[in-house]
Amino acid sequence: MHRWGLLLLLLVAFASVAAQKKLKTKPQTLARGWGNSITWVQTYEEALIKMRESKKPLMVIHHKEDCPFSQALKKAFINERSIMIMAREDFIMLNIMHETRDENLAPDGHYVPRIIFVDPSMTVRADITGKYRNHLYTYEPGDIKTLAKNMRKAMVLLHTEL
Repeated sequence: MHRWGLLLLLLVAFASVAAQKKLKTKPQTLARGWGNSITWVQTYEEALIKMRESKKPLMVIHHKEDCPFSQALKKAFINERSIMIMAREDFIMLNIMHETRDENLAPDGHYVPRIIFVDPSMTVRADITGKYRNHLYTYEPGDIKTLAKNMRKAMVLLHTEL
């Protein structure tokens, strides 16, 4: 009878390990769901270096994994073809879930989602805003066309001012 108890204990242990393996999620990539076809940088410091080297503007997306507004914007972002093309070809892209030490990236406060543009001269484009007065740099899924327009504006400003 002792052998059957040991065998049962081993079967339960193996079943538990198998269940835990199924629950594990895939490793997080730098895209964090914002578009695997985009080349994302890992840190703000890396973004600044790549921006200066490439002469492309930087787009910083502040978001939280557990924020329903961030999740909704993410879905709209990846479903808008024009945004995905511009993000892939014309911008240095960074999405972050933690604030940086650079307070210039929070001109009107710390909230999510928040999208800020920076040009290669290291100027935060505080003049490129969404449509909300209380959170100038936020976008909702219904504002995705405004975001695309602002991305084009960031590129035009870049070419006319550098």
